[in-house]
Amino acid sequence: MQSMLNREQSPIDHSFVDELATLEPKAAAKRLECLNAQDVATILVSLSPVVSEEILLVMADDRREEIISAAPAAIAHQWAINFTFPEDSIGRLLDPPHAVFRAEMTVEDCIERIRKLAKKLLITYGYVVDPHDRLIGVVAMRDLLLSKREVRLNEIMLRNPFYLRTTDTVLEAMRLVVNKHFPVYPVCDGEGKLIGTLRGPALFEQHVVEISAQVGKMMGLEKEERLSTPLATSFRFRHPWLQLNLLTAFVAAGVVGYFQTTIDKMVVLA
Repeated sequence: MQSMLNREQSPIDHSFVDELATLEPKAAAKRLECLNAQDVATILVSLSPVVSEEILLVMADDRREEIISAAPAAIAHQWAINFTFPEDSIGRLLDPPHAVFRAEMTVEDCIERIRKLAKKLLITYGYVVDPHDRLIGVVAMRDLLLSKREVRLNEIMLRNPFYLRTTDTVLEAMRLVVNKHFPVYPVCDGEGKLIGTLRGPALFEQHVVEISAQVGKMMGLEKEERLSTPLATSFRFRHPWLQLNLLTAFVAAGVVGYFQTTIDKMVVLA
């Protein structure tokens, strides 16, 4: 997962971070109440964007602002942008676009900058934008390594690259990338401006969650419910469905009771 921190350098217990990912947002936020804002920000950065943002959204406004302020500037800025998009859109899943370059930069300048970024980030592609931050090309690491250092990026970049839109739903994005198995996808707004990046595993992970939620709704399960959800919370989620099922059972029993005499006369039903 693209992150501002390496997991090896994080002072936070990784087992605790993994446990948070399995909890519902409110339960996870409660587990983080005893930690200071800096540690919470470090933990949330190491989680996937959708999980960290769900946890932030259930926190009190002042606590959320405190944690966002303690996060790295690029991550905090990206969180603020992600919150502006609809819940079911891929705009909620974005990581910051770190490796962003201008078309007039040389290969040597680009490589030197990537070397600095690679010390704390996982860089897969370089993104070339115009003065208005519109995406105009993508540069692969292989092309950078094989090109002469004085060559400019506009000579080796892949023009008119494929990208997703911030307003695309998870299902729409899955349909668009079904034949494009890229590790990272650039995500732009309606004007083609680069807003963030979306890692392939994060997209597929969210798609699995959506599918599981659809099946769960048929049985009265809520999207927020997890295996670790407390019994009282699960009962509150499922109570309306249980009442409805009980009502329909009474109706069916009433119908059978009303026609009991007829049923008794029909041996075939026995």
